[in-house]
This record gives sequence, C-alpha cells and structure tokens, in this order.
Amino acid sequence: MCLAIPGQVLTIEGNDELTRQGRVAFGGISKMINLAFAPEAVVGDYVLVHAGFAIAIIDAAEARETLDYLAEMEAEDLS
Repeated sequence: MCLAIPGQVLTIEGNDELTRQGRVAFGGISKMINLAFAPEAVVGDYVLVHAGFAIAIIDAAEARETLDYLAEMEAEDLS
C-alpha cells in the first residue's frame, strides 16, 4: 500500500512546469518536492505528497486532520 502525506508549500523555485519545485513542510520536517502534478500550487497551499511529487492540492482543514491522526499514531507507538 502507498501512503501520501499532506504538507504545506513554504517556497517555490523555477518556472518550468515539469521541473518546478517547492519546499514543503511536514510537521517539523521540510523537503524539496516536485510540483509538476500540481502546477497551480502556490506558497501557503497544502499538497498531498507521494514519492517526492505533489499529486494534488488539498484543503487546509483536511491536511490538518490527517497530520493530527499521524501524530496520534506516532504518540501511541512511543508509549
């Protein structure tokens, strides 16, 4: 099974639709992500990321809910 994780776009670099990248934050970690599949993404948007690619723009509330669930799962694993 594959898992896509929501993150918030912090910065965007480049203008070419195929190579445009953004720095995306995932609850304390940020990574450069390819934005080719979400060309309309702008700074501040939440995107769903799989294998280094933003595959969709998602609602901020939906992203927050998913990140909260992931944090809960991590907290349970640590106890």
